[in-house]
Amino acid sequence: MDLTYAKAQRSIDLKCLVCATVEPEPRSLTTSNFSASPEQDKISSLTELLRPNVSCQGAELIRKFAPDQMDNILERRANEYKQHQFRKRTNTDIIIAPANSPLQYPMTSFKVAPLKKSLIPGLALQTQGGGITSNKREVYKVSLSVDKGVLSVEDLLDGDQVEGQGQSNLTISSSNLTQLNDLLSRVTYTSTIYHIKTSDLVYFNFEDHKAIFPIIIRRPSIPVLYDPGKDINSQVTIITKTFLRYKELNVLIQSIRKFYPNIKIIIADDSLKPERVSGNNIEHYIMPPAQGWFAGRNLALSQLETKYFLWVDDDFVFLNETRIESFVEIMEAVPELDVLGGEVSGDQFYFVLEYDEGDESDGGCLRRIKGFHQPLPSYGGCFLVDGVVNYFLARTDAVQRVGFDPFLKRLCHTEFFIDGIGKLMVASCKGLSVGHQTHRAQYKYDSYRNQGKLEEERKLAHHFFKNYLNYIKY
Repeated sequence: MDLTYAKAQRSIDLKCLVCATVEPEPRSLTTSNFSASPEQDKISSLTELLRPNVSCQGAELIRKFAPDQMDNILERRANEYKQHQFRKRTNTDIIIAPANSPLQYPMTSFKVAPLKKSLIPGLALQTQGGGITSNKREVYKVSLSVDKGVLSVEDLLDGDQVEGQGQSNLTISSSNLTQLNDLLSRVTYTSTIYHIKTSDLVYFNFEDHKAIFPIIIRRPSIPVLYDPGKDINSQVTIITKTFLRYKELNVLIQSIRKFYPNIKIIIADDSLKPERVSGNNIEHYIMPPAQGWFAGRNLALSQLETKYFLWVDDDFVFLNETRIESFVEIMEAVPELDVLGGEVSGDQFYFVLEYDEGDESDGGCLRRIKGFHQPLPSYGGCFLVDGVVNYFLARTDAVQRVGFDPFLKRLCHTEFFIDGIGKLMVASCKGLSVGHQTHRAQYKYDSYRNQGKLEEERKLAHHFFKNYLNYIKY
């Protein structure tokens, strides 16, 4: 790791990824087919007011697309963003349970498998404290309707007053409230459209009382587990990427073997003229020349068989206080964590990413700032953050789901954590230390390592399209 990295990244000030006036497009995507109530309109307005206010004022114009390219780029980006919204959408309307409603129903977390029949839990009509008097009615009548499935009552008997069995609209009547609730307790839902990740809305009515609640439709996923074995060697693999620095790499390997003689080391190597790297339990993968840092990370990541991996740069050095077991102890105790960073030569570098998705037509704003969200409970010197120094232990499956963008070849580190926002729980801990070797001048290495203006502009344009950003500040 080049410890000037943080300084180099900080020198990239607020940039305008694209500067063009674009008329906002109408919001054509929707997640429901009913009109918003005044309460929902009020909530939406408040939500807009409470959105994160990430300041992107004073941007320096750095990237302009040629006029004959701009319209086409904006059209392609807008189309991709709409597909992204469609893929991730759920019923996002906020549903408010009416005060004193006699209708009882599940508000959240009711999940069904696609095309599979499931009982709807908790359906009932209450006469006490539910907004209606306990006066006996001649007939109690409720109705339910859905959009993407059908409703049924299980084990119907002769005389049960149910209309719409196996259809999207179901009506249940009874002169006896107890019998009505017995029928409601046996109402099932079956989706009729196969989708692995979607939702439906149930409209539940009694007289003037109306309720709406969601059904989450999910294809159950099969667990992917890693056998941790009995020792650190079966829990963790050390991975690194090297380029033209075999002297430093060999120092790193020797220091690892001093403390961990048998742990597996995976090396991704895109040097111009690869040299042989051998040793006990070392896997050395030769890549095409100068493919870049993230391409190498992806290669190493693809070969992992352990629950965790420890990322190290090829110019690090293990010290007496470099204890991988300390990383694992914390990760095992806090299973919500996906990435846990340490410190390099005493530098506990970490940061928070502030993101405002901005206007739908223009894109968002992203800022990297020094700081943390909260301390990690029960662990002094540990903080919940969005990104960490380039020395971290991570869960293999979690990072594989995010991956490393091979488009980025040189100065790229924050970009992985940008892609991981909302997907990775990240923390940084003081005392999880590794050393850093003294740098020596390498003209050829530095000529590849340093990012030129053209490459910086290409990276900003990449953020503009890929991350749907308009402004970024490292």
